[in-house]
Amino acid sequence: MTVTATPPQRNEIRPRKPILAPNGGTAVRPPAAAHLSDEQVEQLGRELDAIRDGVIATRGAKDARYIRRVIKLQRSLELAGRITLLFSKRKAALVAGTAMISVAKIIENMEIGHNVLHGQWDWMRDPDIHSTTWEWDFVSPAATWKHTHNDLHHTWTNVVGKDKDVGYDLLRMDEDQPWTPRALGNPLYNLILMPFFEWGIAIYDLELEAWRQGEKPTADLKRDLKLTAKKALGQFTKDYTATPLAAQLVSRSGRNALIGTFAANCIRNIWAHAVIFCGHFPDGADTFTEEMIDGETRGDWYIRQMIGSANISGSKLMHFMTGNLSHQIEHHCFPDLPSNRYAEVAVQLREVCERYGLPYTTGPLPRQVYQAWAKVCRLALPPKRLPKQRVNQAPVTARRGALPIAARVL
Repeated sequence: MTVTATPPQRNEIRPRKPILAPNGGTAVRPPAAAHLSDEQVEQLGRELDAIRDGVIATRGAKDARYIRRVIKLQRSLELAGRITLLFSKRKAALVAGTAMISVAKIIENMEIGHNVLHGQWDWMRDPDIHSTTWEWDFVSPAATWKHTHNDLHHTWTNVVGKDKDVGYDLLRMDEDQPWTPRALGNPLYNLILMPFFEWGIAIYDLELEAWRQGEKPTADLKRDLKLTAKKALGQFTKDYTATPLAAQLVSRSGRNALIGTFAANCIRNIWAHAVIFCGHFPDGADTFTEEMIDGETRGDWYIRQMIGSANISGSKLMHFMTGNLSHQIEHHCFPDLPSNRYAEVAVQLREVCERYGLPYTTGPLPRQVYQAWAKVCRLALPPKRLPKQRVNQAPVTARRGALPIAARVL
């Protein structure tokens, strides 16, 4: 589904991209990278740049055919699912229609929408498959999501206090986030968030906390509220009015069609929630203080993406159904590379991590889900000790960074 309207302009106070120091390094590196010298970090940055350049140089017709086939598959599944729900008075039709729409929504959100909106396919110069024109099957409008996700989350990945995706302004997901009695509701909040994930993200994308703190102008909030209301109305009409009404007229299956579309949205939301949480919150995915990004170079930025993310191991089908976000480490290092190339990049990136003594966190989906939920429950409780110490090695001599945080990442 595409639109041709030009995205609204934003009056942002916060930068869209980190400014990276041309040389030097941070005053304090994360413990997992504390053994690396400035020269090693600089070399690592060059190696990852070369990996990225290699993929860019070989993008072509095969990649374009891939995304077009995926879009065709997704639209065919959704159409077939909605037609099947027209006869959902029969249990088999209800189950089949719901399943097809669920899979179609997952593919659209994960492998198509998320990745198109990252600009992964902009190089094709296809106006129908472009980050500036695509509008996805999600309550959150593309424009607001691209700001909070692409501009802010991928800039300040896991920096506590800057990356609001660490808990989404709802959950306590790190020991360095202050504990309040509200955190006792962590498990309940997360349980409710799962089936209604798209609505939670839509509210989160409004940046209400930033508005309350004066970081977001009221005019921008009003604009985003209008965009979200318009998008939500469209989604509601398509799933909960048009399809059930058509089913009622055809076979008096309106009630079952409504149940089917609602279930499909819940299934998609639960799956998306699991994939996102597995990529950011299991054991091994580190978080960072603002001190750790002061003077950050390109190599340091790459390191933060690698040790702040986690992958999910599994089959090609599982990778496809996650939108290749099972390669979360590769995605965070190279968010604008075509997702179908992440598997080949993963081999190279893992080798780099091993050579430089950096962790490469990965594991099967059930284990990652368990660890993310364990963290949700553990951090609901009051801390029994002081907040974790970020630097457990000998003090690092402060370096004089060329700039506090500097130059486009991409």
